[in-house]
Amino acid sequence: MCGIVGLFLKNPALRPSLGRHLSHMLVEMTERGPDSAGIAVYHKPVTGKDSKLTLFHADPHFHWREIGGALGEALKAEVDIETKANHVVMTVSAPDANVRGWLKAHHPEIRIMGYGQVMEVYKDMGLPKQVADRYGLAKMEGTHAIGHTRMATESAVTTEHSHPFTAASDMCLVHNGSLSNHNNLRRWLRHRGHEFETDNDSEVAARYFAQRLSEGASLAEALEAGLKDLDGFYTFTMGTRNGFAVLRDAFACKPAVLAETDDWVAMASEYRSIANLPGADKAKVWAPAPAVVYTWDVQAAA
Repeated sequence: MCGIVGLFLKNPALRPSLGRHLSHMLVEMTERGPDSAGIAVYHKPVTGKDSKLTLFHADPHFHWREIGGALGEALKAEVDIETKANHVVMTVSAPDANVRGWLKAHHPEIRIMGYGQVMEVYKDMGLPKQVADRYGLAKMEGTHAIGHTRMATESAVTTEHSHPFTAASDMCLVHNGSLSNHNNLRRWLRHRGHEFETDNDSEVAARYFAQRLSEGASLAEALEAGLKDLDGFYTFTMGTRNGFAVLRDAFACKPAVLAETDDWVAMASEYRSIANLPGADKAKVWAPAPAVVYTWDVQAAA
């Protein structure tokens, strides 16, 4: 059992309070996931060839500045580092693929939690409130964010096994449920060049959708393909640089609720995570239908 939350702000005036609202939503899902928690926040975009990566190492005193200096020299790029507990946000004047390649070759002990130009990902062991406080979620602004609280059933309780899972630039996935054919899908994805960092079935789902997107599918088409290829019970929420999407399996066994006002769209495993949002008492509230893809886009909301 896990908890999922997501918040998409249509009203730009609410963006300074994104983190505060998401923090409350996440904490309300504590009973569904006390082992670990994670968030992906879309804010502070970089432009051009610049990229930003969220990186993790278990040592809170890890030599990030030394790593940044060596990376900058190797790629002839400017590097900025912001430390948050055992994570850092590294902004580099180079494409994320180049940065990820260098890190993999020279520092495989570093975990890349997220990458792109807009997204930051923080995930860790502990109660949701502890994780939210550790990374200063309540003070973060932005356009949209998703979160996850985990009660482990299929794999170990570690920071790496926590959600969200990133599999492409500015794209991540949170998942409540289980996949029965993840081993076959893992082999299929490895044949297509994907590498895995955990044995978590949710990482398989994230890389599956990334594969479909890389083949030219739209976000909705990628999720619809998953209805045919992913066996199991699931509710997915996917974050992208332009918005987020929600999908339940054809049996809709895993709980989910959506709510929408003129100012925001929210998703959660249970309504209590939505109840305290501004204007929630006047929101349109519904359970997402089985096997139906729901998407919201920043540009469409502007």
